[in-house]
Amino acid sequence: MKLQEINKLDIADKKIFIRCDFNVPVDEFGSITDDRRIKSALNTIKYCLDNDCAVIIASHFGRPKGGFEDKFSLKPVAKRLHKLLKEEVKLAPNVICDETIAMANELKSGEIMLLENMRFEPGETKNDPALSKTLASMADVFINDAFGVSHRAHASVEGIAQHFDIDSKAAGFLLAKEIKFFYHIIEEPKRPFVSIVGGSKVSGKLEALYNLIPKVDKIIIGGGMAFTFLKALGHEVGNSLVEEELVPEALKIMKEAKELGVKFYLPVDVIAAEEFNADAFAKAVTIQEIPKDWMGLDIGPASALLFAQALEDAQTILWNGPMGVYEMEKFARGSTKLSHAVASSYATTVVGGGDTADLVRRTGDEDEMSFISTGGGASLELIEGKILPGVKALVLEN
Repeated sequence: MKLQEINKLDIADKKIFIRCDFNVPVDEFGSITDDRRIKSALNTIKYCLDNDCAVIIASHFGRPKGGFEDKFSLKPVAKRLHKLLKEEVKLAPNVICDETIAMANELKSGEIMLLENMRFEPGETKNDPALSKTLASMADVFINDAFGVSHRAHASVEGIAQHFDIDSKAAGFLLAKEIKFFYHIIEEPKRPFVSIVGGSKVSGKLEALYNLIPKVDKIIIGGGMAFTFLKALGHEVGNSLVEEELVPEALKIMKEAKELGVKFYLPVDVIAAEEFNADAFAKAVTIQEIPKDWMGLDIGPASALLFAQALEDAQTILWNGPMGVYEMEKFARGSTKLSHAVASSYATTVVGGGDTADLVRRTGDEDEMSFISTGGGASLELIEGKILPGVKALVLEN
């Protein structure tokens, strides 16, 4: 898949509309606690400024219920952008009100304007054609640099792209990097290729598993989703999270892995607790000895060792999903040990998914990973083999 990229366009002195993903975490006071997504977009923004462009930036933030809500305003993002770019950032009063349109029309070369939260407009998530057309009318060129929402057919992501020809729209540096990395990893990996799949539910990763099995040499399953597979093998898993309706699918996946010669790893022990609570009594037990009324909330020490050994000869590691409830210190050890094992590997290591990215940041392994994706749902859909709606319009014809 060949993408039209920003450095292949003639953008000098033009007005550029850049869709970014600035959906950053904030504390109870509205202060940004992690600005990695903002920093990730700086290369594209600076490139446009260096080409004497006027820059209009759009992003969503949180889940406003309808219309303007002060707590979902992009004011903190505008301030952080100003601090990082050392340039004035004009914050529009809303998305497409008359004042915003006037500001966009008057924007001069070298100036930056940030639209208010795209989701203040109900037409954004509905991919409203009228909203897409209005957004497109603000600029000469459209750049999508929002990998984290490119799996959504939204007005500022997919709809707007329909109003530009292929010489006036492209992927920003971040989006192009994400797409290239995932396609290269999945289609042309160095072997052995090991995929680690965790998280709470099989249902959210089903298509990804079916797409991965024919491509990997080993697959490691952890997190809550492992209990559906363990239940399928006849183990008593107590009150652990199980998707009963997916037990047949779990059996089918394991059968396919066996037929293809793919090594399939499941936990051999877990950290079980009486209840889902940070203060609950917990202990390590083998999967054959999970108490009937208890639940598994992390992989155990033997599983962490087993999984680390399975990674020792890996040349490519793709990791999506933690091994347990890593947000609670008591149930974070398995994920932490695995993170250290992945980080110390000589393999190309790719981390996909918001929780996994957060985990490797907490464990201090962030700088040791080859690549950390900025998008959870988007990276998962790439692993599933899908072409993202926000990317499709930017693909060059072969």
